Amino acid sequence: MTLPHDPHPTDTTPEPTLEPTPAKAAPAPARAGRSAPVSQRAAGSGRVPGRSPQGAEHSAASLSDAPSRSASEETPRRPPGPGTPAAQGPTTPAQGPGPAAPRTPRRRKAVLLTAALVAALVVLALVSAGTGAYRIPLGDVLASVQHRAGLGGAPLDRVGESVLWNVRLPRVVLALLVGASLGCAGALMQGVFGNPLAEPGVIGISAGAAVGAVAAIGLGLSFFGNWTITVCAFVAGLITVSAVYLLSRNGGKTEVVTLILTGIAVNAFAGALIGLFVFFADSGQVNQITFWQLGSLAQATWPKVLAVLPCALAGLLVAPFYARRLDLLALGERPARHLGIDVERLRLALVLVVALLTAAAVAVAGVITFVGLLVPHLLRMANGPGHRFLVPGSALAGAVVLVAGDLAARTIAQPAELPLGVLTALIGSPFFFWLLRRTRRKQGGWA
Repeated sequence: MTLPHDPHPTDTTPEPTLEPTPAKAAPAPARAGRSAPVSQRAAGSGRVPGRSPQGAEHSAASLSDAPSRSASEETPRRPPGPGTPAAQGPTTPAQGPGPAAPRTPRRRKAVLLTAALVAALVVLALVSAGTGAYRIPLGDVLASVQHRAGLGGAPLDRVGESVLWNVRLPRVVLALLVGASLGCAGALMQGVFGNPLAEPGVIGISAGAAVGAVAAIGLGLSFFGNWTITVCAFVAGLITVSAVYLLSRNGGKTEVVTLILTGIAVNAFAGALIGLFVFFADSGQVNQITFWQLGSLAQATWPKVLAVLPCALAGLLVAPFYARRLDLLALGERPARHLGIDVERLRLALVLVVALLTAAAVAVAGVITFVGLLVPHLLRMANGPGHRFLVPGSALAGAVVLVAGDLAARTIAQPAELPLGVLTALIGSPFFFWLLRRTRRKQGGWA
């Protein structure tokens, strides 16, 4: 009887707090009612001794996978609303657009870059074929090419046909092959050594291959006929790249400073050997050796194109098949081995391909530097470091750069002609200096 007459504040305060409690707990029976069949099935499966471990395993697996699934699906499901149930968004559609979203723009950019490079190469080849001391209009070039291909058109006059098909087009095709070989070799070298400063000319491979070609000229070797200079350049380039590879590795890694210093030493030694051959050569051989030192396409002929074509095509066709393994090698030697890559065999195969491409270029054009350094960097800045586009794209871009460089070498100082190797060195040296400073700044110094 004292309870109705007791005005204690503790009796009044819990009443408002107790009233909303059933209201908040009201949806709970509804949820419990929905989940009742699940609990009944769980209880029913618990009575069967053969099914209870499986049910426990499934429930444990669902509970253990729940945080990972919710963490991965939280971001794509947040825009529709916080109240969307988990059953509305399956895991497969939510995870499908995730990896494909960043790849699609890069693939589109790669396709656009490839189309732009092919178009630029075709335009530059046609312009280069018609430009020179004897000018040939672009329409006449197309008409002569169509006539030779049996697609209509009309031939030029006797002088025009001779200039176009015996002087200009062999030079354009040779520039295309040499540029593609040097660009592809540069991309492979940077992937093999694992740093962006590797290039056949910078680390001495071009100079070593030139020593082989100069030795064949100075000693009058002809045991392989038209292939003698190419074989000698290939053997010398292989020896050089092997020496650079062995000397630049320290503790299982290739150091940038050691790589550059090794290239400086190899270039100096190769220059001394070339000077020695010049000292003992006659006047005709001196002119040929000077051609190899400066680099030029002035002596381009169809027999030289046919002599270098098998080596260049073999290297260019084999190189893209190593793109995926180069991507795995970029993760590091240890992760690449765990993924099933034989690192030493891969590097040995790529060293052979680089030596083949470099020997093919040096055997017909002499020493042309910085193409293999500049071209892969520009493509890497444009579309990322993936080798599936970088290796064939470097071949295309190298061809574009060398066709344009040869056109500039023939037209800048008319009627004289600048050596192509000198022109590429004048353009590539400042780029290499900027690249050194950029790499040093990113790494915080060489020490």
